[in-house]
Order: sequence, then structure tokens, then C-alpha cells
Amino acid sequence: MNWLRSYPREIQVFLLASLISAAGGSLMWPLTTLYVYQELGRTMTDAGFVVLLQSLGGIGGQLLGGTLYHRLGVKKLIVGSLALNALCLFALPFVSQNWHLYMLTMVFVGLFNAMSLPAIQAFIGFRFADRRGQLFNIVYVANNIGVALGTALCGVLADISYHLTFVLNGVSCALFAGFFFVYLTKIGEGERPPTEQEDVHNPGRPQVNTEKRPVWLLAQVRVYLYMGIGSLFLWLGNSIWNTGVSPFIVSSGMLISYYSLLWTLNGVLIFAGQPFVNFIRRVAARTAEAQMTASALFYLFGYIVILGFHNYPAMIVAMILITFGEMLLSPAIPSYVSEKTGLYAPFYLGVAGGIGAVGRVIGPYIMGVFYDAGGLHPVAWVAVIAGILSLAFFMIHHYAQRKAVSLTGL
Repeated sequence: MNWLRSYPREIQVFLLASLISAAGGSLMWPLTTLYVYQELGRTMTDAGFVVLLQSLGGIGGQLLGGTLYHRLGVKKLIVGSLALNALCLFALPFVSQNWHLYMLTMVFVGLFNAMSLPAIQAFIGFRFADRRGQLFNIVYVANNIGVALGTALCGVLADISYHLTFVLNGVSCALFAGFFFVYLTKIGEGERPPTEQEDVHNPGRPQVNTEKRPVWLLAQVRVYLYMGIGSLFLWLGNSIWNTGVSPFIVSSGMLISYYSLLWTLNGVLIFAGQPFVNFIRRVAARTAEAQMTASALFYLFGYIVILGFHNYPAMIVAMILITFGEMLLSPAIPSYVSEKTGLYAPFYLGVAGGIGAVGRVIGPYIMGVFYDAGGLHPVAWVAVIAGILSLAFFMIHHYAQRKAVSLTGL
């Protein structure tokens, strides 16, 4: 942990809070599909539909979070959305007996959780601009250490009670909201929406004109569109884990903990595999755009392994490949957006995230329909095709950057 001591104390505390929040969040999200399928006795199509609704709320949350950043201020936006998300999570055990009320609550869980994401990413990019690329990666690693801890427990807790995972997720979300309230109050950020001509996060730069921003910036499609569509197909294909692999494991007679162990492997590898991914960045993927393309290749190879071998060892190999892809992609997108778009980063993070979240919307439902029709094999084919399309759009994005308009100086 010597590398952590080189950062200011406020970054160290921020990383610890992110780790705890990620651990709490990972108690529930790998099990949502299984909860609907096993506990509520619904079909995989119904399970996919719930995740679809949650992801649909996530699209709205990404767009709202990016658009409202400069209007509300970072403190109101982050703390408010996290607090509302915690309330929805606490409500889940009480509404789960009513199918329609449960679905509505899951929409709000997706909405409020996603609202905080572009705001937190933009805050990191603004406050730590001198080392944001490095910090995005470290935050990502810290989050996934939390994921490793949470997923190691989620299967065990689910065997006791699914509702316990909802409550503990809500507790971690409420703690994260409390952390940001204290943290942002202490450093004097986000007390009100910025109104001065000079931006409060980047002295010397002009304030964003929030009245003209959305229409004009949406015209800069090279900045966000191909990257967003690439993410869309990637997240569509990655739905194979919740709406393909998880029911396959259960129907094969294996314990739920076998599924949660795959995500534990994901979290551990994200920490232990950093030297390998850093080697790839130095040798073959030096820019954020190249890292997105390389990421799609790893995802595609992982889907091909699942398609070719329907057994647990193959799923372990696929998870390793896909984790390397995730490690390349997750820090690359916020780093690219923050570098290329400057003050407009919250808006573009929300728009690109919203486009990508469409894959999370349609993926579980499509996978659920195909799984009900033929099991894991047709689901794996859908993932492979989605992986190919994701690779194609990330390559287009990489090429388009040669002519992209830089917005950082505006």
C-alpha cells in the first residue's frame, strides 16, 4: 500500500469511502436476476424485464446527472441522489410482494444511483485535474476491491435472506451520502450552483453557459456517439452473466455461491492484474481510444469461450478475459471525456453513459427471451455478435478522433 501514501489524505479517505460503497452495492446487483427467478418464482424473461426497467431508470439518471451538475452544484446532486437511492433500497423488502410496486421501485433505484455517477466522475476530473487519469484508475481499483469483498459475501447472505442484501446495500449507500455531505462541506465545494463568470473548479476558465450547452454540444457526435454505441453493445453482451450464466449455474445444481465466486474473482483480478494491464497500456494501447478498442477484444474473446464450452472452468476463463477488458475500459472513458471536453465533461459523461446504458436496458430482456427459448447456447451467440459490433464502433471512435473538435479551451 505504499503507492497510496503518495496521495493526499483527502484522496485516501475518498478511496476508502468508495471501497465501502462498492462493497455494499455488490451485495445486491449480481443477485437481482436470481431473486426474481428463484425467490419470486418468475421467468427469466420477467427477470430480464426488471433489469430492463432498472437500466431504463439508469439512462434517465445518467442524462439528468450530467445536465444538472452545473445547475444544482455537486453537493446537492451527489448527496441528494445517493440519499434517495438509499431510501429506495430500504423500501425493497417491503414492496417485493407487490410485483408492480417492486418494478417501480427498481426504476427509481436505477435512476438515483445513475444520477450520482457522472457527477462523481466529473468532480474527480475537475478537482484532481493534474492526475485525473491515474486517479480514475485507482478509484476503479478501490471500487473493485469493494466488489470482491461484497460478492464474496452476497451468495452467503442470499442463502440466509435476499432482503438482508437489500438492507446492507442501503446502509452502504446512506454512508456514502453522509461521507460526501461531510467531505464537500469541509472543502467548501458545491454549496450552490456556480453562477460566476469564472468556473469554481478550474480558475481562469469561463463558466459553462448552461442555457445553450445541450443543443450545441450534441452536434459534436465524434466526441461521444461512437464511443457510446460501442459501450451499448458491450453492456448488451455482458448481460450474459446475469441472464445466462447465473440461471445456468442454478439449473445445473450448483450453489449460488459458485456464481458469486466468479464476481469475487473479478474483483481480486482487478487488483492483482494491474501489472498486466499496465503492460498492455504501455505496449499496445497508449491512448484512451486504443484502450477502448483493446477492451472490446478481450470481451469478445470471453464471450467466444462461453459459446464454445458450457462448463464452470470455461466461465472462469471467460471471467478472466472479460475482467481484463473491463480494466482497460472503465478508467478510459471518464479519462477521455474529462481530457477532451473540459468544463463540458459532466454533460458528455451523462450523454455517453446514457447511450451505453441502453445496452443494460435491452440486454437482460433479450438474453432472458433467448435463455427461455434455448438455454445458454443462443445467449452466448447474442453476446458474441454484440462483442463484434462493440469492437467495430470503438474502432470507428478511434478513427474519428483524428477529426474531432476539442472543447477543452472553450
